[in-house]
Order: sequence, then structure tokens, then C-alpha cells
Amino acid sequence: MHKPVSMVSEPNMVPMIDVLLVLLIIFMLVTVESVRRAFLLQLPQPASASGPASVPMVLTVAAGPQYTLNGKRLVPDRLESELRSVFARRTERVLFVRGERTMRYQEVIHAFDAARGAGIGVTAIVPETAR
Repeated sequence: MHKPVSMVSEPNMVPMIDVLLVLLIIFMLVTVESVRRAFLLQLPQPASASGPASVPMVLTVAAGPQYTLNGKRLVPDRLESELRSVFARRTERVLFVRGERTMRYQEVIHAFDAARGAGIGVTAIVPETAR
């Protein structure tokens, strides 16, 4: 006598597992590469290499608007050109911007735009605790 053939079909898991492993490897490689890119930063030069130019440059924006760079008053209409001339002699091109609390956001952003136009690569806002 002939045995009946069973028609139980089971899914073949091997191809699905292969695809999942390949996807896992791809995601791991992409994640490692994106984390590596997230930590690019500009390190300051050692004090001996940068000399007297290592003094941090702080641009203060006051009402009016009035701009002072480390205590020296700058002409608002010539802000970008004056920043360019000051930073032309510096090896470290980092500018910290400090705005008074009463300043309009637009006036502080104008200082950032002038700094970018002057070729200053890194700009930062001075935190409230450092005042």
C-alpha cells in the first residue's frame, strides 16, 4: 500500500536569515561611519605654536548695535572688514560672540554673518555662566 504524502509546508528560513545578516552588517557599517563623522572638531593650537594669538577673541554685541572685540570698539558698518583684518594675523580662527540680554536676535545673527563673511571658520556663543 502507498502512504499518503503529507502536504505540510514549512517556510524556508535560511534565505531570510541570510538577508537579515547582510542588512545587519550594512547597518553596523553605516552607523560606525556616521559616528566617526560626528566627532570632527577643531582643536586649539598649543600655546607655543600659536604665540600671542592664542588669546580668545570675544565679540560683544550691545544695544545700538555697538560691537567691541576684546574691548576695542568696531565700526558697525565696517564690521566684516575689521574682523577680516584682525583675523588675518591669527592662526586660530575662532570667535566667541557675547550678546547682551536685551539684544534682538537679528543683531546677534548679523554679527555671526559678518564673521562668516570675514572667513572665520568657527563661531560660538559665550554661555551665560561665563559672563
